[in-house]
Order: sequence, then structure tokens, then C-alpha cells
Amino acid sequence: MNSTRPLIGLTTYTSKNEYGNPVVALATHYLRAILQAGGMPVLIPNLLTEPEWREFYERLAGIVFTGGGDIAIEMFGGEVHPTVGKPDHERDTLELPLLRAAAEDGKPFLGICRGLQVVNVALGGTLFTDIADQLPGAARHDWHEGFPRTHLAHPVRVEEGSRLAQLLNDPLPGVNSLHHQGIKDLAPGLAASAYAPDGLVEAVELPGHPFGLAVQWHPEWLVEHESARRLFQAFVDAARK
Repeated sequence: MNSTRPLIGLTTYTSKNEYGNPVVALATHYLRAILQAGGMPVLIPNLLTEPEWREFYERLAGIVFTGGGDIAIEMFGGEVHPTVGKPDHERDTLELPLLRAAAEDGKPFLGICRGLQVVNVALGGTLFTDIADQLPGAARHDWHEGFPRTHLAHPVRVEEGSRLAQLLNDPLPGVNSLHHQGIKDLAPGLAASAYAPDGLVEAVELPGHPFGLAVQWHPEWLVEHESARRLFQAFVDAARK
């Protein structure tokens, strides 16, 4: 086996630093999770033009579509709602075609939280723009205020026989929950591989792809749990191959 750490690209968000200067950034927990699993993380800046991101893309062994703010509703015909955050248009413009390229080319990818939503939207699915208002009988999913990001908010039911089930080796893992949007209509070609207790899709996979998988929770905050470590390890191993 090649002992060189595979180069793993991680998507970033656009913000401003304390001086008001524009930055692209990412929480360090993602980087540490990839390093722990044997990958070499590099940030994918949102300011890349299409020729530039395609050049960068060719050098990557795998891509993590990370968490963050809401996707612009015009990208999927979403319902206007007062809780929808200000969109990061540069991020949307980069990530959606980047995901389509990885899906088409067979490049390993892992989606996390917003990343799961990017996978679904990029491949033709839609989102609830506010789960609490739009999903009948919805449980609480936005456990941001007053709880640590390691808080296990609810279990997910992993579909028997799915790739995720094989990777996690846990049919009912507890997960954190830090989102207010989620999958409404599943994209054609995707398979749902885990569900929250209220029926919301919590994980998807792309059948026939070497490693095309996304989860709605944040496993980078849960690496003390074996199931989270197994997920990152399987992704990095697929990228190494």
C-alpha cells in the first residue's frame, strides 16, 4: 500500500477577520480528523475560477464538503423563510459543480452537514429551508445554543445493507445535530442510508461510486467515538487507493 498521505481538499467558508479583511476559513476539527485518519488536508479557497478549481481538483485524492451556512434557495427552488441565512454565493458557485465533477469522475468525497445538502442539491434534490416549520412532526435538529458540539442529540437508524452500515458497524449511533435545514426530496440516483427518529434523511450515498457518502451530523466533533473514526478512516483509505 502507498504510505504517502493522500491529498484531501476541504471546502471553506467566506468571512472577515477582526480587521474587516475578507478571508476563507475552516474549523480546525475537520483538519485534525483528516490528519488522524492518515490524510493530508488542504483548503479549497472559494475565490477560484472554474479553470483554477479544475486544476486544483486534478491534484486531489478526495474532497470533504464541509459544514456551514445555508445554500442559496434559488439553487434548488427552495421556500423563502425568515430563518434562512445570508447565502455565500462564491461558496455555492464553487461547491455545486465541484461535487458534480467528483460524482461523475469517481473521486472519493465525504459530505458533512451542509455538505450533505450540497450533495443532494448538486444532483437534483431539494431541501426543507426550515425543518421545524416544514416537516410535520419534526424533532429538534438545531442544538446550537447551550450545548457542546459533542452533545449526542439523537440516534440515527442506519439502513441495513448500506455502505454506511458496513463502515460504522453500529446500526443506531448517537449523533450531534447542528442544522435547521435538511433533505426534502432526495436527488435521483442517491440512496438514503440513515434516518433521524422523525424520518428526516440523515445520510446518503451514491451507489456504484468508489466513495460517495454524506452525513447530516458533524463526525469531526465526535472522533472519540469509534463510528466517527471509522467513517474518516474509510474515506481516507478510499482516497489513498
